[in-house]
Amino acid sequence: MTQLPLEVYRIDMKYIRNLHNIDDRIFSVSPQIGKDERPFLGIIIICNEHKYCVPMSKPKKKHEKMRDKIDFKKIIYNGSLIGVLNFNLMIPVENAQLQRIDTKIRKHDNMDTRRKKELLIKELEWCNEHISDLTNTANVLYQKYITGENFAARKQCLDFKRMELECEKYNC
Repeated sequence: MTQLPLEVYRIDMKYIRNLHNIDDRIFSVSPQIGKDERPFLGIIIICNEHKYCVPMSKPKKKHEKMRDKIDFKKIIYNGSLIGVLNFNLMIPVENAQLQRIDTKIRKHDNMDTRRKKELLIKELEWCNEHISDLTNTANVLYQKYITGENFAARKQCLDFKRMELECEKYNC
C-alpha cells in the first residue's frame, strides 16, 4: 500500500465502541455516557500493510510541557500548540469504517463549524508537511511493539496485533 496525502477521518462509532470494550484507553464515543459529540478523528497511516488511524486530540495543559516522543507528537502551527497525535493509541481500520471529514469552508457554515474546519485545515497542513516523519514514527513504534522490543512507551501502547484481529473479525 502506498501512503497517500493525509486527510482527517471520522471512524465508525460502533467499531470504536467495539474496540473500547477490548481496551478502555480507546477514546469512548458512546452516546450512553454523553460522548457521542466527541467523534474519533485521526489521520490514516500505513503500517505493515494495514491502515492505522492515529487519533488527533485537542491539546491539554499537560501537553505544553511534554516533548515529542515515539508515541506522541505535538501539532504546532505558527508557534501555537493546536493539537496532538497519539501514536500509542492508533487503531487498525478498513475503508468501511472511514468517513472523510469535509474541511472545505462553505458560505452556509456557521461560525462554530467554520472555526472547527479552520483548525482541521491547519492540523492537516502541519501533518502533510511532516508526513514522512509521522509515517516513520508510526512504523517504528509498530515494529518495536510487534517484535516484542522493550521500550519506554510499550505499556502505553494498545495491543496492535489484538486490534488487527478485532478489525478483521469486525469486517467479516
